[in-house]
Amino acid sequence: MPMSLDVIVPVYKPEEKKLERLIQQLNRQTRRPDHVFFLQTLVDEEEDQRVETILDKAENAQIFPIKKEDFDHGGTRNYGAGLSQADYLLFMTQDAVPVDENLLASMESFYEQDPLLAVVYARQLPSREVGPIERFTRLFNYPKESRIKGLKDLDTLGIKTYFCSNVCALYKKKTFDYMGGFVESTIFNEDMIYAAGAVKAGFKIGYQAQAKVIHAHKYTYRQQLSRNFDLAVSQKDYEELFADVKSEKEGIKLVKLTIRYLNQTGRWYLIPDLILQSGFKYIGYWLGKHYRSLPKKMIKKISMNPKYWDSERRMDG
Repeated sequence: MPMSLDVIVPVYKPEEKKLERLIQQLNRQTRRPDHVFFLQTLVDEEEDQRVETILDKAENAQIFPIKKEDFDHGGTRNYGAGLSQADYLLFMTQDAVPVDENLLASMESFYEQDPLLAVVYARQLPSREVGPIERFTRLFNYPKESRIKGLKDLDTLGIKTYFCSNVCALYKKKTFDYMGGFVESTIFNEDMIYAAGAVKAGFKIGYQAQAKVIHAHKYTYRQQLSRNFDLAVSQKDYEELFADVKSEKEGIKLVKLTIRYLNQTGRWYLIPDLILQSGFKYIGYWLGKHYRSLPKKMIKKISMNPKYWDSERRMDG
């Protein structure tokens, strides 16, 4: 009996052209999803209707409205998982566009390589609007070679052992349920928190480089700081999962390799920009690691998700 596969996409104030392109590419897949569940966060009646018109173009699709105040990175995706009875769950973001018609097929087939795989994530390629630094970062984080990662890789890969991205990731539903799904009430990083827990439980993480989506962001310095602040907050809140690895080491390695790349390609004039970007990332990360010592007003100004802090939060140790 063939395995079933559902696609789950949270939708909130999308860039409509990218969303249309995502749906077009989903409709072209050689391996068709059994269902597509759109979890649409409601904004206002006019925009909601416009977005719903786009979502209706997806084949085998259903739309489930989410109140804005109820959205949660982990909780909303768990809600989507609860709608599905499929063997595999493909979580995607609204701005991830499959490169070709083989995305779903190549991700599903990767599971044949190891019965302990809990999740397989896709390769992310940069969009045209991003510059050389972000392009190199994408290559660093998403290389051309596929691989399977487990506990034995911690000594060599460090934090990268747990690297996974819900921009496009296929989860085995049976394992997902066994692990209890994603953590809820997390500011960010629910995918890596899940991956870290799965690896520690004896499962493995797959990276399928042949499954490709176009996805990249052009962040300002301030946005880099805020994003890394939220990342560090998520790691601080789940310290027991990340205590044995250091993100800083991987960040330093990326900076050194990027400088070498910029020099080798004659783009040395971008090095000051890289240093500024890296500085803002580090400051954000350091502040996030120490967020419990910061006043709430300051935290809300720094965070990319200020409304997250309006809910009941453990602000002290």
